[in-house]
Amino acid sequence: MVDTAPARPTSTTEAPNADATGDPAAGTPTGGTDTDVRIDTTLLGELLLGRWAEDRRISRRLSLDPGLHKIEGQPVAEHRARVLEQLRVLVDAGAIQRPYPTEFGGQENHGGNLAAFEELTTADPSLQIKAGVQWGLFGSAVHHLGTERNHREFLPGIIRFDVPGCFAMTETGHGSDVQSIATTATYDPDTQEFVVHTPFRGAWKDYIGNAALHGRAAVVFAKLVTQGVDHGVHAFYVPLRDEDGAFLPGVGGEDDGVKGGLNGIDNGRLWFDHVRVPRTNLLNRYGDVAEDGTYTSPIASPGRRFFTMLGTLVQGRVSLDGAAVVAQKVGLQIALTYAAERRQFPTGGGDEGVLLDYGRHQRRLIPRLATVFAQSFAHEKLLQTFDDVFSGREDTPQRREDLETQAAAFKAMSTWSALDTLQECREACGGAGFLAENRLTSLRADLDVYVTFEGDNTILLQLVGKRLLTDFRAKAPRDAASTARFVAAQAATKLADASGIRRLGQTVADRGSLAASVTDLQDPRTQRALLAGRVDTMVSEIGVRLASAGKDRARAAKLLNRSQHELIEAAKAHAELMQWEAFTDAIEAVAPGDTRRVLVWLRDLFALGLLEQHLDWHLLHGRLSTQRARAVSAYVDRLVARLRPVVPQLVESFGYAPEHVRAPIALGEERARQEEAAAWFSAEAAAGRLPEQEKKPRP
Repeated sequence: MVDTAPARPTSTTEAPNADATGDPAAGTPTGGTDTDVRIDTTLLGELLLGRWAEDRRISRRLSLDPGLHKIEGQPVAEHRARVLEQLRVLVDAGAIQRPYPTEFGGQENHGGNLAAFEELTTADPSLQIKAGVQWGLFGSAVHHLGTERNHREFLPGIIRFDVPGCFAMTETGHGSDVQSIATTATYDPDTQEFVVHTPFRGAWKDYIGNAALHGRAAVVFAKLVTQGVDHGVHAFYVPLRDEDGAFLPGVGGEDDGVKGGLNGIDNGRLWFDHVRVPRTNLLNRYGDVAEDGTYTSPIASPGRRFFTMLGTLVQGRVSLDGAAVVAQKVGLQIALTYAAERRQFPTGGGDEGVLLDYGRHQRRLIPRLATVFAQSFAHEKLLQTFDDVFSGREDTPQRREDLETQAAAFKAMSTWSALDTLQECREACGGAGFLAENRLTSLRADLDVYVTFEGDNTILLQLVGKRLLTDFRAKAPRDAASTARFVAAQAATKLADASGIRRLGQTVADRGSLAASVTDLQDPRTQRALLAGRVDTMVSEIGVRLASAGKDRARAAKLLNRSQHELIEAAKAHAELMQWEAFTDAIEAVAPGDTRRVLVWLRDLFALGLLEQHLDWHLLHGRLSTQRARAVSAYVDRLVARLRPVVPQLVESFGYAPEHVRAPIALGEERARQEEAAAWFSAEAAAGRLPEQEKKPRP
């Protein structure tokens, strides 16, 4: 794709204009929508669509169907019935077969499958999640944890949706701690059956999609016991209901009832009272039981076997990351469109100004626009890693670890960001944003549970942090001489932090010029050094602290517990660095011109926004001088003002049609009101019918 916009200088270190005091933000106009910067929205749109652009376009076209759209305020029972029928529409449209083997009508297109499913969020998040339960969890578990015998027996009914199903992992008493679940599947060699049993109330499977009404079968996670030995958590295909929808003998459950969102999904609880299933209902890719009860596994280590099994189900986290990005784009399109049309308060010229011309309104929305671009490019990287692993092209232990780390980090950051962004968009639209018809409250409610879906975000970031510590320990020297040098280097870094030597160097280099400070902050090398330096320092501090415990495991556990907050902050910082790197890589794919220039502004705004957010850390650790710290906020203001005129073009690049957005305030309703009001005042003034304004007495 070639950028057809006029070529312009593209140096990322170009200094901004500054006023006499060196303030790069001073004098920047905040109003107006005219600009000589023209983005190639087609090029940018293709960049955002990514490698699986055609799969996304197909799904977007499907999502135009009003029959798939959420009806705001619909009663729960009707919403559930509607979404159930919508899943049949997906089957008939050929929308769910992408990831499955060709012998089952699939395409073995793993990345494209997730890209397409994420776009269903624009129609109804309940549709996206219920489809994900059926084919992304229930079907995927059979596909990736089962062998050919399981595939032949179970996949056809799952794919055709003849067997609506559940993914029964979470228990009331154990959520993210899957290894400690209490449900058991004990092998009986006399009948060659597994006996699935929930021994107490806390072992009930809980919050399970499709469990309350529609599920006919479930993949149940339970501890496999045979010949008196517990071999850890495995997955079993367990029938739940008969053709009339009644529970089978030994199976019971209840409805979770009305939830805070996603009420088109019939979440419920399941319990099993010595339910017998055939030996062959064990999904046996990673562990099998012979007729006589002998257990075998290609993975000897129980711990590694468990994490390998869970790793095959990572796609849930990947798709939640993508869905959160889609929801933010829709929310920002609504709020920014409204802000560009809604007028409020007289300006210096006497006319009411549009909301987007006010500095604070720009500050609350445009940085979040930059963040969603960063998250979009990061998600594309994650999808590529996912496809590399699941296609088998790069299915190595290292690549799987990368996938699990990226998925945990990005899912946590984007789902938290979605709640923040949608809430800010709601408030930025005032009372109109609170109306259900404008979708912002509904989207936020539906996405609320995403922060605990497929792993609580805090737990996921602990996994990321532990990976960072593992990498730190792997780099640490083993011999005494190297260890001494390593410790000395760490001490030297701390001394540099405390002494202010870095700050002094920046002060000398900048010579009191705020514009010079900004010039250095624009340099991507500086941005990366600051972002990466924060990660490295935080991980090193925790790593050295834990190393002081030596072989004392109890003390090491105590130190790790005390360091949990810092570890999670380090994991967030690592995720932010990966997002920045993905954004920077995306820029390199764009030819010089206005499109690239605007992407650089957005990337810089994302980077400086992170620096501003963590300014206290950079100051305390001597990474920024006070002048450069002041320059961070000043240049954020400057970038926000620069980007304001091109906001409509950036929103256009999302590529969402009115039928995807479906918020009246973003589809001309507000513009029509403003035009009607302006025409009325103009006509009344021309006719001389407007009353005179009361004159204020002079003081």
